[in-house]
This record gives sequence, structure tokens and C-alpha cells, in this order.
Amino acid sequence: MEGNLTLLLGRVGSEDMSGDYTSPTSNSSVAYEYGFFYPELDISCDLENIPAFASTFFPVLYSLLFVTGLVGNSLVIWVLIVLKKVRAMTDVYLLNLAISDLLFVFSLPFLVHYSISSQWTFGNAMCKIISSTYFIGFYSSTFFITIMSIDRYLAIVRSVYALQVRTTTYGVISSLVIWAIAILVSAPELFFFQESNDNNQTKCIPHYPDSRNGWKTFSNFEVNVLGWLIPVGILLFCYHSILKNLQKCHTQNKYKAMKLVFVVVIVFFLFWTPINIVLFMDSLRNMHIIDDCLTSQRLDLALELTEALSFIHCCLNPVIYAFVGEKFKKYLREAFRKYARFLLICKDYHVFEGRSLDKHSSLNVASSQSSFLGSVL
Repeated sequence: MEGNLTLLLGRVGSEDMSGDYTSPTSNSSVAYEYGFFYPELDISCDLENIPAFASTFFPVLYSLLFVTGLVGNSLVIWVLIVLKKVRAMTDVYLLNLAISDLLFVFSLPFLVHYSISSQWTFGNAMCKIISSTYFIGFYSSTFFITIMSIDRYLAIVRSVYALQVRTTTYGVISSLVIWAIAILVSAPELFFFQESNDNNQTKCIPHYPDSRNGWKTFSNFEVNVLGWLIPVGILLFCYHSILKNLQKCHTQNKYKAMKLVFVVVIVFFLFWTPINIVLFMDSLRNMHIIDDCLTSQRLDLALELTEALSFIHCCLNPVIYAFVGEKFKKYLREAFRKYARFLLICKDYHVFEGRSLDKHSSLNVASSQSSFLGSVL
């Protein structure tokens, strides 16, 4: 995924295994020579406005994403493990999705430091670890969003068959398979990314074995197919079938479930379609189909902005997949009520307890009236 790691690890071109730089095709937000050169056209492009913009805006953005992503996903993990006690396939997928997002979130402090200092100061081992961890988090998060859509499809559309396969055991097995696939497709980053010195600047960049951008183009297409095209196809099929099935239902949760379906699909399209379009255009540039200076300047800026947009998705997953669920909100309210009681134990405890019990009883009535749709969606 050449484009998505451009901001994370800051690079322009890449080196082949002999140490010679290929003509740059993607520009870093900070750690690069403020431009690039087309040998076949004898054109040099000045891109000083991009690092100036990135060095002031992106550190602030990624610091905010780190805090919100860490709090939101950690809260999901805490509720699922400590309070809810993972018992269902949906819980297993939700837990793994939060872990996937945390993998990405933990790479953000390195991104912030890199954006400010313009130097990779963490060593070659951390260069490989952070780059591969980022890719593993990206792919696993996308895969778990996809399989959660399949899980919802089975629960609502194929409810009879779902009774046999929607078990915790199958959830654990399929999660292990997803992690294995995510690690496998991210393995090239562990191998290619290395710490290197360029013009007295230490960078963490990929060293590809070819000099014609073949591996970079393959990496972009891999993201386009595995990280967007296939998941979008599955999401559209599953949620189209779910919506058709919901139209036949006459439950109070019907419209809430339909709204959630639209939110899931729209958010995925909104945050991941722009970066995939830009990555596809970057592949055209790698193949020299796009080779003019002005388009390349705009494409590099588009890479910066669409990557930043896609990073926000890791903070929205807890809101979309956890906090809107009836069961999860119930456990979350009970957790806050429990700790509120503990904090107010020296105050008017009995009055607070009476009010809490009233709310708790009404909550039980409401949850008992919720349908199977609320527990799944």
C-alpha cells in the first residue's frame, strides 16, 4: 500500500536492492527533497508547499486521532472482556476489530514524531515493525468489517443456517484465519522497508528489488483489490439482502436497523473510496501513463489529504459497530452506573441507588422488548 504509508513513513521514491533510487512517484509530507525529477522529460517539480502544510496540520490531526482512537477502542475491549464476557460470534469480531484499530492507532505517535522531526530515529528494527504493523492493522480492520457484514447477513437473511455456524468457536477460528491472511499480505512490508540515509536525513523507506516500479504498482493494486474492491462488493451484497429482508419485517427496530445499514456502507465509502481512487492514479503514474508535472503535484497533495481522511475511520469504528448496539450500550450504562455508585458511596447513596434501580428496571423492559435485530445490528 504505497500511498497509505507515504505519510506514516515519509518517502518520495524507493530504492532498488542495489541501492540506486528509482524516479520518485510518491512524496512524503516532510522527509523528502521538496520535489521530484522526471529523467525522461528533464522536468523538475517544486513541491515545497506540501511539506509546509503537512508539518503544521498533520501532527495535530494525528495526535487527536491517537487519543480518540485509543480511548474508543480500549473502551470497547474493556467492555467486551471485563463486563460483557465474549460469548457470541459478533462479540469475537467486534473485539478483533477494536484490536485491529489499536494496531493502527499505536503507529500514530511515530507518525507525529516523524512529521515534526523529519527524521526516523527509532532504528531499522522499528522501521520494519511499525511499517508491517500498520499494514496488518489496515488489512485486518477491513477484513473484520467485511466478515461482520457477512455475520449480520447470516443472522438476518439466513437465520436458520446461522444457528449452526454463528458460534463462538467458529468466530475464533475465522478470526485466526483473518489475522493469518492479514499478516501474509503484509509480509512484503516487513521485508522491503529499511532504515536508510539520504542527504543527511534518516528515512524509513522501501527497498524494492526492481527499478521499474513493479512492486510499488503491485502494492497499490493489492490495496485496491483486497482493501476496497472485494470488501465493497461483499458489503453491497450483504446489506442489499439485509435491507430487502428488513422491508418484510414489522418490528420496532426495523428502521433503526435500516439506518445503521446505510451508515455502515456510507461511512466505508466516504473514508476509503477517495484514497483508493488516488492510489489507482498513483499506479498509473508508476507506469508512466500519468507523467506531467502539474498532475503529479496535485496527485501528491491528494495522497496526503485522502490518507488523512482514511485515518479517521479507526476512530469511527467503535461508534458505528459498538456504541450504537443496544446490548453494548446496556453494558456501558451498567458499567458507568456501577462506578458512579462507588464514587458516591459517601454521599446520598440510597437516593442514588433508588433512581438507578428505576432506570435499570426500565432498561430491562426496553431490552426485553428489543428484537433480534437490535442484538445483531
